[in-house]
Amino acid sequence: MNSRTPSLVTAVLASCGVVVALMQTIILPLLPLLPGITGTSLADVSWAVTATLLAGAICTPLFSRAGDMYGKRRLLLLSLVLLIAGSVVCTAGDHLPALIAGRALQGMGLAVTPLAISILRDELPPERVASAVALMSSTIGIGAAVGLPVAAVVVQYSSWRAMFWACAVVGLVVLAVIRWIVPESPVRSPGRFDVPGAAGLAAFLVCLLLVIGKGPSWGPTAPLTLGLTAFALVTLAWWIRLELRVPDPLVDLRTATRPAALVAHLAALFIGFAFYANTLATAQLVQEPASTGYGLELPIVAAGLCLLPGGLCLALFSPVSARLSNRYGPKTAVALASAVIAVGYVVRFFTSHELWTIIVGATVVAVGSGLAYAALPMLIMQAVPVAETAAANGQNMLMRMIGQAASATAATTVLAHYSLDGRPTLHAYLLVFLIASGVAAVAFATALAAPRRVPEPVSMAA
Repeated sequence: MNSRTPSLVTAVLASCGVVVALMQTIILPLLPLLPGITGTSLADVSWAVTATLLAGAICTPLFSRAGDMYGKRRLLLLSLVLLIAGSVVCTAGDHLPALIAGRALQGMGLAVTPLAISILRDELPPERVASAVALMSSTIGIGAAVGLPVAAVVVQYSSWRAMFWACAVVGLVVLAVIRWIVPESPVRSPGRFDVPGAAGLAAFLVCLLLVIGKGPSWGPTAPLTLGLTAFALVTLAWWIRLELRVPDPLVDLRTATRPAALVAHLAALFIGFAFYANTLATAQLVQEPASTGYGLELPIVAAGLCLLPGGLCLALFSPVSARLSNRYGPKTAVALASAVIAVGYVVRFFTSHELWTIIVGATVVAVGSGLAYAALPMLIMQAVPVAETAAANGQNMLMRMIGQAASATAATTVLAHYSLDGRPTLHAYLLVFLIASGVAAVAFATALAAPRRVPEPVSMAA
């Protein structure tokens, strides 16, 4: 790595991951305000969240595949450029279509994490890989939790437009540092782009999320609900058949269905759902007005600060997860993490009446999420060859983002459906916590079903 030390490259890539994760969730404190800003409903503005996750779900496997073919650093820089462009477009966010378009561009930057993980595996000494990958993977939660208070301060004491301009400036700084510090990986894997596969996946996910988000208001037997459901199922069947037949699929289903990889992908789907429900619900719950009978009516800055302890715990528990994976195997680490998430939501279900108990419950869920996100890449790297690392981590990120997108849509739908005088009831929030706890329990069972395999020892030297 010439003069670039492993620690410096790891730190730069981790900071990049934190910035990208911040872009993913900065809009959450704004959600209660967006209907007034855009003149639309809460259900409509929720697509400003969903669009980011949906675009990330589509572009992550595409960019990961391109990284294997043309260079991971090159695609990482492209992802950052799109993220910066999206931040600029979002400054016109008083028009909902412009806000959704900008958020979709920001979502294209979510491919940064799997690309960075692959660079770390290619460039770092073997004894440094486990801890570096664990840290990189956990930046998703760290950036989300630590970045929210910062975004909230900017919004409260400046403006929501200033928040997006600040994101663009930070993105430019990170872009320059990556270009200067991070080397290009020499590992290449030739292939072609699967454009039909990307289009099919996009069509399926859009229809699925529309059914989840709009189906309850349309009615389960409404022609639009039934038609979109049927189209989604047909599209999924066609897409699976396509991906099994093309030489260079967008998602290599044969690789993805290897026992270890399949468990990691399914666990990522469920954990992504559970993680995002925690962030989204907490940011809104504590801002609810006192007139609801349960709301704490906290200002936007205080709402962001409620997630700060969870972000700090994510950073602290990242190396813990790496050591658990090294000693007991990633299977055990993911199962333990899923159990912690489920317990955290049980705490939230029974204690969502006082600020300190809300913070404790949210922090427990964040700890479990950090443990899980740090362990999942190790399952992937055990299951695939080095040349397929970027693509496989891209698949895992895809499953996380599908889970997060489904979580955002489902949680917003529940909160909008169980409302009184335009505000969600406490029952709505408790139902969100109950659903997320059940999904975390499914993740626990999935992890336990992983094939037994004793991992090769990996040194955790600092």
